[in-house]
Amino acid sequence: MSEPGGTGPVSERGGLRHVEHVMGTVFSFDVRGPVTAAVGTALAAAVARLHHIDRVFSPYRPDSAVSRLARGELRPADCSAEVREVLGRCEAARRATDGWFDPAAGGVLDPSGLVKGWAVEDAARRLRAAGARHVCVNGGGDLQMFGGAAPGVPWRVGIAHPLRPGALCAVVSGHDLAVATSGTAERGAHILDPRTGAPARGPASLTVVGPRLTMTDVYATAAFARGAGAAGWLESLPGHEALAVTGDGGSWHTAGFPAYGVPVAAGR
Repeated sequence: MSEPGGTGPVSERGGLRHVEHVMGTVFSFDVRGPVTAAVGTALAAAVARLHHIDRVFSPYRPDSAVSRLARGELRPADCSAEVREVLGRCEAARRATDGWFDPAAGGVLDPSGLVKGWAVEDAARRLRAAGARHVCVNGGGDLQMFGGAAPGVPWRVGIAHPLRPGALCAVVSGHDLAVATSGTAERGAHILDPRTGAPARGPASLTVVGPRLTMTDVYATAAFARGAGAAGWLESLPGHEALAVTGDGGSWHTAGFPAYGVPVAAGR
C-alpha cells in the first residue's frame, strides 16, 4: 500500500497500525477502535502524501522545490500552491515567534522545522476525516493525537530523558493534543540561533504540548533557540505548556504543564 520503506499495515482487533520510513525518520500510525475500508484508504493516502512532501520539501534532495528555491532556480511566485502555502506558514511562524523560528537561519532555506509537524498533523487529520475517532501519528518523536487510546481513556506519551538513556523525564497524557520535543540528544546541535547562525544554546531538551502539531513544533523550535528567555515567552502562549530539562539535569516547566504530565523532578 506504500512506497518502499513501509512495513505494511497491521490490522489488530479494533485497530490498525503502520510504520513508514520517510523524510529521514520513522512515522508510526496507531488507529484505535473500529477500522473501516475508508480508514484503510485514508492511511494509504496519508503515507503516499508523506513521500510526496519529502520529494517536494526535502533540502537534501537536489531536485526538490526547496533545493531549487535555495539555488535561485525557482522563484516563490512560480512555485506550486502547496509550496507557497508552506512558505506563507513559515513567514507567519517567524512573525509569531519574533523571529526565533526562521527557516533561513543558516543562510539557506530549510523549512523542515515546520514541514514535519505540518505533515504529521495532516496525516492525522486525513485519518480522522475518514472516520477514525482515536488516532495517533508519530513522526520522529513529534505526535498528533485525536480522541484517546480508547473511549474515555487518554493517550499517554513518554518523554525521553535527554541525559539518561532509557529513562523518561515525564509522561504526558490527554485527549486531542500534540507533543513536540526539541533538543540535541538525537540529532546533535541542529537548531540554529537566527541572530548568529550558530547552534542555539538551549536546554538539553524542551517539550511543548498544545492542540495542533504544526505550531506546537514551531514553538518548541523557537523556544529552544531562545534559550534563557524561553520560559517567560512560553508562559505567554495560550493553549500551550512546556517542560525543559537543563544541561545540568535540572528542569523547569510552565505553570500549566502539570495538567498534562508529571515533571522530571516528580518523576525521579
